[in-house]
Amino acid sequence: MTENHGHSTGADMGPEEIQAVIDRILASDEAAAAKARSGKKPETTRAPIETSWRSRALALSGDDELSDADGDQEDLAERRALRRVAGLSTELEDVTEVEYRQLRLERVVLAGLWSEGTAQDAENSLQELAALAETAGSEVLDGIVQRRLKPDPGTFLGSGKAQELKDIVQATGADTVIVDSELSPSQRRGLEDIVKVKVIDRTALILDIFAQHAKSREGKAQVELAQLEYLLPRLRGWGESMSRQAGGQVGSASAGMGSRGPGETKIELDRRKIRTRMAKLRREIAGMKPARETKRANRRRNQVPSVAIAGYTNAGKSSLLNRLTDAGVLVQNALFATLDPTVRKAETPDGIGYTLADTVGFVRSLPTQLVEAFRSTLEEVADADLILHVVDASHPDPEGQIAAVRAVLTEIDARKVPEIVVFNKADAADPFVIERLRQREPRSVVVSARTGAGITELRQLISTSIPRPGVKMDLLVPYERGEVLSRLHEEDVEILGMEHVDEGTRLDVMVREGLAADLEPYLRHE
Repeated sequence: MTENHGHSTGADMGPEEIQAVIDRILASDEAAAAKARSGKKPETTRAPIETSWRSRALALSGDDELSDADGDQEDLAERRALRRVAGLSTELEDVTEVEYRQLRLERVVLAGLWSEGTAQDAENSLQELAALAETAGSEVLDGIVQRRLKPDPGTFLGSGKAQELKDIVQATGADTVIVDSELSPSQRRGLEDIVKVKVIDRTALILDIFAQHAKSREGKAQVELAQLEYLLPRLRGWGESMSRQAGGQVGSASAGMGSRGPGETKIELDRRKIRTRMAKLRREIAGMKPARETKRANRRRNQVPSVAIAGYTNAGKSSLLNRLTDAGVLVQNALFATLDPTVRKAETPDGIGYTLADTVGFVRSLPTQLVEAFRSTLEEVADADLILHVVDASHPDPEGQIAAVRAVLTEIDARKVPEIVVFNKADAADPFVIERLRQREPRSVVVSARTGAGITELRQLISTSIPRPGVKMDLLVPYERGEVLSRLHEEDVEILGMEHVDEGTRLDVMVREGLAADLEPYLRHE
């Protein structure tokens, strides 16, 4: 006869008992939500990370980041609906609660290494890691920074600091540690053996965010390729499932008949499957590239100027695109909210047409796997006639953002493209910081994509910076050639003057070289 040990199964419980379990769960959820609203923190042996600087890095709650130029933002409601439920615990008071429990946020502790720069640089880096963790759907409980010349080869932090990290994890009830660097497989294993919870690094966290936000077929393929490249050298085995087959009575395995031969480990089979999948993804991405190149070639053939919006993640690139073109692309106060490039048509104040391309955001130490996987997307920046380098002027370290973006632009051979630095979020930035930044970057403009301040000045600067029609012509178009007159009113022609005379319409125009040859029959001769 099997004993119950004090636990009732769902079949043994009556309706009153089941309802009591549900009421207890709902009561604990309401208490957790009330505690979250009141801003109370769990009691820990260390002071948790300050909410003030976390919100300064990223404020995930609140809808005031949208403006009228952003459109309806239907995708934003869908993305927010997928966020996990906060304040729910995995500890069960009763085994029957598992039927009613909801998925909860991961509770994480951050760990960073300060090997160079100032203490403020190390703190800013940990702030950014906290923002990344919150974007991925985690709850940040605490964080530590260690002053060390170089990482420990075994545990990254060293045995003493790793033991301190273990104490923090136990005190806060965290279930994940995120390290603000890329860990080697041995460092990750060594740190997990000490802290006894899951350990991930900065690269894995960024890849997780990309996997959540990828929407298009090309974007999903690029993210999966980057994840597989990261995973390949980090495969790990557990127990006998990874042991090599062998014949006879080998060791304690006693495999016996049917398993003789050199065999192959399961981890080797997994690696072969990953390499096969990576090869297939590379072929798929290469197959998508001609379509993008064809569109780009059409723009070049028609001599349409192209402007690329680049910059640090969450600097406001998509908001700026919406403000300039009414594109209505997704805007969210989160890191890497936009992954798929968006190209829209725009006009200068005097009617010259050009294209605006929104691209994926950059970040410090952007994983090399992502740079390689998204190279076809980043080519939009390298092939542009002008780059709008968007900078968050309200960020604690805007100079660091500028340096990180320019490092990636150098990597993709885009530093030769003319650049306008756009200091965004002027409504939330310190005026003294803005003045300091403008002195460092003379070719710059200060705007607020949310309020629309400075957008007119930016449009004028774009108008004077893009390639404009360079051939001046004095034309006389007969009245019966209305199609020619209509062609001269398109976006790639600049009309300097127009006059109606007896013989037809006289125009002083600036056109591009390709159109100049077609207009030679209408040249006006004195």
